[in-house]
Amino acid sequence: MTESHYPLDGRLPALLRGQQRVRGLFNGLPSPAIVEMCGYAGFDFIIIDNEHGSADLGVTENMLRAARASGIIPVVRCFAHDLPRVLDMGASAVQIPMVESVEQARELAARVFYPPKGIRGSAFSTRAAGYGAFSGAGHTQRSNEGICLIVMLETPQAIARAYDIASVEGVDAVFIGPNDLAHAMGHGSDWNAPPVQQAIGQGLAAITSAGKCPGIIALTPEDEEKYAALGARYFANVSTALITRAFKQAASRGDEAVLRY
Repeated sequence: MTESHYPLDGRLPALLRGQQRVRGLFNGLPSPAIVEMCGYAGFDFIIIDNEHGSADLGVTENMLRAARASGIIPVVRCFAHDLPRVLDMGASAVQIPMVESVEQARELAARVFYPPKGIRGSAFSTRAAGYGAFSGAGHTQRSNEGICLIVMLETPQAIARAYDIASVEGVDAVFIGPNDLAHAMGHGSDWNAPPVQQAIGQGLAAITSAGKCPGIIALTPEDEEKYAALGARYFANVSTALITRAFKQAASRGDEAVLRY
């Protein structure tokens, strides 16, 4: 059995430990087709957004299948209570919002991994284990070595603890959420406000110092270069932003131009 036949795509840990940039996007649209399109477009990963998106768990599982089929690494942003089911569906990583303490990060890490690395409960009849075809010690090892935990820092309190949170064993990457951070700092949606940018830089530097992969939203090439200079390597755009921008560009050319597409 080759690695490509297993439901679980285990490539992300090596990418996060490396030095190269990895690029993906948040997707809140409940559509396996969108996942496939992102894979065929060449993104490294897709974040299936179960925090703000509208996909139920059944659709989420089909989106994970689409990711495996199209060769894109699937990350699921979800709340802690959904961790067991999302992992049993075959997510390659989970990205957890609003992490603010070392204790919270440790608890998440324990729930993501099987013993002896963590305390995740075993269930070998699930998609991640091939419905029993790839169960047992092999599945446990593939999961513990191939699944990533990404935590999100979105408040000034979290930024102040960025080094300690990033240093938690089992945390593979730390993603700074600039929009929520800006709101929490009293700047509304203006994450380009100098105090917010200073906090982002502080957080990225702390994560890098802890030896973990720093991540952030990068909506433009200029954003990516700016944050890469501060240490970021895990960059996420937003699928709906890209799609809407393309639609607006097409519409602005007039009806005749649109009809030629």
